[in-house]
Amino acid sequence: MPARLDAPMKVTGDAKYAMDHNFPGMAYGYVVVSTIAHGEIESMDVTATKSAPGVLEVYSPFDPLALGPVSTPMFGETWVPLRDKEVTYAGQPIGFVVAETFEQARDAAMLVGVSYRELPALTSLVDGLDTAVAMAPGHVDEPPELTVLEEGVSSIEEAFAASAVVVDATYRTAAQNHVPMEPHSAVAVWEAGELTVYSGNQGAHLPALELSMALGLEPSAVRVVNPFVGGAFGGKGQTSAPAFLAAAASRRLGRPVKASLTREQVFTATAGRAATVQQITLGADRDGTLIALRHDSWCSTDIAGSFIEPTSHGTSRKWYATRNLAISQKIVPLHLPPTTYMRAPGEAPGSFALESAMDELAEALGMDPIELRRRNNSLAPPGRDLPWSSKHLDECFRIGADRFGWAGRTPGGRADGDWLVGMGVAVAMFPAQRFPASVGITLNADGTVDVQTGGADPGTGLLTVLSLVGAESLDIAADRIRPRIGDSALPPGGMSAGSTATASAGTAIMAGAAQVIGELLTLAASPGAPFAGEEVTYADGRVHGQGHTMTFGEVLRATGRPGLTAVGSSAPGEEMTKRSFSSFGAQFVEVRVHRLTREARVSRMLGVFDGGRIINHQTARNQLMGGMIWGVSAALHEGFEIGVGEVRGRVANADLAGYLIPVNADIPDIDVHFVEYPDTLHNDLGARGLGEIGTVGVAAAVANAIHNATGIRVRHIPIRIEDLLA
Repeated sequence: MPARLDAPMKVTGDAKYAMDHNFPGMAYGYVVVSTIAHGEIESMDVTATKSAPGVLEVYSPFDPLALGPVSTPMFGETWVPLRDKEVTYAGQPIGFVVAETFEQARDAAMLVGVSYRELPALTSLVDGLDTAVAMAPGHVDEPPELTVLEEGVSSIEEAFAASAVVVDATYRTAAQNHVPMEPHSAVAVWEAGELTVYSGNQGAHLPALELSMALGLEPSAVRVVNPFVGGAFGGKGQTSAPAFLAAAASRRLGRPVKASLTREQVFTATAGRAATVQQITLGADRDGTLIALRHDSWCSTDIAGSFIEPTSHGTSRKWYATRNLAISQKIVPLHLPPTTYMRAPGEAPGSFALESAMDELAEALGMDPIELRRRNNSLAPPGRDLPWSSKHLDECFRIGADRFGWAGRTPGGRADGDWLVGMGVAVAMFPAQRFPASVGITLNADGTVDVQTGGADPGTGLLTVLSLVGAESLDIAADRIRPRIGDSALPPGGMSAGSTATASAGTAIMAGAAQVIGELLTLAASPGAPFAGEEVTYADGRVHGQGHTMTFGEVLRATGRPGLTAVGSSAPGEEMTKRSFSSFGAQFVEVRVHRLTREARVSRMLGVFDGGRIINHQTARNQLMGGMIWGVSAALHEGFEIGVGEVRGRVANADLAGYLIPVNADIPDIDVHFVEYPDTLHNDLGARGLGEIGTVGVAAAVANAIHNATGIRVRHIPIRIEDLLA
């Protein structure tokens, strides 16, 4: 069995993504988007569009598709296109052209004439700070404001006044887009009043539910299929505009419809990471012990305030032990594309601010940055007082410092010819979570086992994990497991989100395996069965009786059964009331800054991670390396540029030429090391999430390394050449 089950299919092209599905009589849809940031559509002239070659129909708010409102417990209200004439950001879907070919639909869409009543647009987070509003209670896990003070201290200001050293600074992070390799797309097919949609999503059941709501159907009448997803990272959790539009248009036209966003549209007609402004104040004793920590965060959101980036709550409450803590979160609604979860949604931007500030405190104290972090190791989140279930961050730092050569770091960096070389470090943390998940397990008479769940695998390795955990739980070889994922007709497997898939599905497999083995033993010892009346046990894929043994396949054949099925389920339980759960890591980065050109390049990276039990080292390394590369991208490359003046609110770099991401030449020697301690307090499998923690802390480690090399402290990302010219 290959180390990754999906690898042969992907490298040979056998893996079928949403747009790879074709059906007889299929039509093609093209999404029309707005060109203003705020206003109302007064009219849409589609006369030329409708008369263009191959055009079947044109839909707009003036001739809409039958799509109703959508709201789910997990996400709240999901935006559904073409339901009104209001425009709240540039690039918003406002029309849908369907034609016989994609090229005909695209060309005809260019002929749509739109008249707007344009209104003033708010597009700057910094300009909007004075009008920020408090986050609504309950919007995320933490309250909008939280203050924890030690006994005898009346305010956080009093705690800072009592601190020997105080560091206060403001940090900014840019808005980002997920930019998945596979654009948001869908193929919709109706048959006998039931709908099947092929669409890349992070879970099949949620889009099936949302589509049933929008189309006024029973949930059982909608099936979503997504065995392969070409990247998601939080951006494909909810149903995309092409899926809503293709499904409704397919019903209206009575033929299959395929639709996809263009690469440029992916930057606007989807949701991305919010921009943030974060002010952090740290107060400490001369020995580095934190006395007080204040973290005030502001983030952008769409004008309706539908999603809040939980920045401060993901970092400052949990990462360090401090006697006094004050955190707050406010939002600035803007006429920009919506925001949503994006890999390490609060921890990635929050860690840049917090870990940069910790480095500034280390410098003010004249202390080694690792030693400062060790001295303030958190045993439990302040104010929550539930100890970490398992934490080996000190070991991550010890191993990482040794492997990276941290002892050779000097406060002023070093020179290597025309290059200034510096080292930086940062903590990485990400909550260890589980979603409710169910997995079906079928023992087949031919000796194989089907392990099936509706959960999705956007490149994270879930298919391989199902095979390995299934084999271990049933005590058979992994090549006898036939895993299947990405179909809402299968047991609900939760979502590929929050780094939960392995812990969630894995524990469900263990539960299902125990159940199906129990049923097998009952069957084997039943009257007329091969082990009738005997005491039987199960091991090595076999039923063992009194002096004889049979494989489970032989038992099934002997009893005339083609298979035996059980569904195992798991969900968070009372453990959440007893412990705090997180994965941990230490990020090490070496940066080289050219003395003359001020070009900054990352030359070495090392991440040492404590993520519980590692089920598959290759898929785990893949995830963490990808996350670390994303951290470099955030630090030095990636960020939206928003137009002003006549193009106010438009994303100026909505393509892969202007929206910079790293290429191979930007990514150097990358190393990943695991500190393996199974966390069975979190779940029976002992595994914790690893997908998202890889990107956490990297941007701060890069900025800290640049400061070590040049003496220049940059408090925003991405860091550009012009920031290093001083």
